[in-house]
This record gives sequence, C-alpha cells and structure tokens, in this order.
Amino acid sequence: MSRIGKRPITIPSKVQVTIDGTKVVVKGPKGELSRDLPVQVTVNQEGETLQVVRKDDSRTSRQMHGLSRTLVANMVEGVSQGFQRRLEIQGVGYRAQVQGRNLVLNMGFSHQVHIEPPDGIQFAVENNTNVIVSGYDKEVVGNTAAKIRAVRPPEPYKGKGIRYAGEVVRRKAGKTGGKGKK
Repeated sequence: MSRIGKRPITIPSKVQVTIDGTKVVVKGPKGELSRDLPVQVTVNQEGETLQVVRKDDSRTSRQMHGLSRTLVANMVEGVSQGFQRRLEIQGVGYRAQVQGRNLVLNMGFSHQVHIEPPDGIQFAVENNTNVIVSGYDKEVVGNTAAKIRAVRPPEPYKGKGIRYAGEVVRRKAGKTGGKGKK
C-alpha cells in the first residue's frame, strides 16, 4: 500500500469539492481547479475528508495512487492557501521590477526582459533583487519560476544570476595563472 496514497485529505471549510467520475473540481477563495485523474484510482468523499483508493493492485495502479493523492491535496491547498516560489537575483546591476502585472528584469543584456504572468499568477518584488511568484496552481507557479530562472541561471564561477531562495550553487575554481608555461 502506498504510504502517501492512503493518507486522507482534509477539506477546509471554505473549499468545495465536486467529484464526477474521474474528474475532480475544487473551488475555494483563491480560485477553481479541475483535473482528470487516471482511471486506476477513484476519489471518495466522506464528510470533510477525501480518500484516494486504487481499483486493483497492478503496477500502474500502485504508481498512480500516491501521485493522484498528492495532486488532489495540492489542488485543495492551492485554492485555500495558495503557493509561492521565491527567487533571488545576484550580480552587480541585476534587478527586477513590476510594471502593471508584468515582471521586468535587467539582467545585463542589451535589452530588458519582460515576462507576462499566466492566469492566476502574481509577481511581487522586494528590494529589487527578490522576486516572489504566487498563485493557486502549484504546477503553474513552479513552471513560471523556472522560466524566470532560465533567463539567467546562476553561473558556477561568480554565482551571478537568478536562483531559487535557498538554492546552493556549486562554485568552480577559476583559471590559474600561466606563469609556469613557456
């Protein structure tokens, strides 16, 4: 039995869950999410809890059990509390700002990089170097943060670039002088 899959999901008071066959729709104060789950699992609602149950003991059913439970739990958490991802910008002259809904990055290129947020995503900037991506869909928040990081990933020699908060960048030693060579 999947350790993750057998854990029940508690539904907060402001969240409504609708189950229609394999489709699960979750509505809450932050928004509405829906997802079609694999046919190997079913979702049962018992009062204020959800339970994900697999239909049989086949390999694919066991694989989908924990995954489906995590996806539904993330939907419930997203519409009730939301998710956020923090990014740090390091480097002289590198900075970010919000113009309207868009994020504008000055990353040492000859041009500014403008990033439009997808639906349900908000950008916030603290101290010109800390970017906060927030929203109610965990997958979209993570993908948007990855796109921002991909503008200038941290380089291994000086560590300049955009990194996730708390990310450890492995540093390399630079070149040594060529004094001994003739």
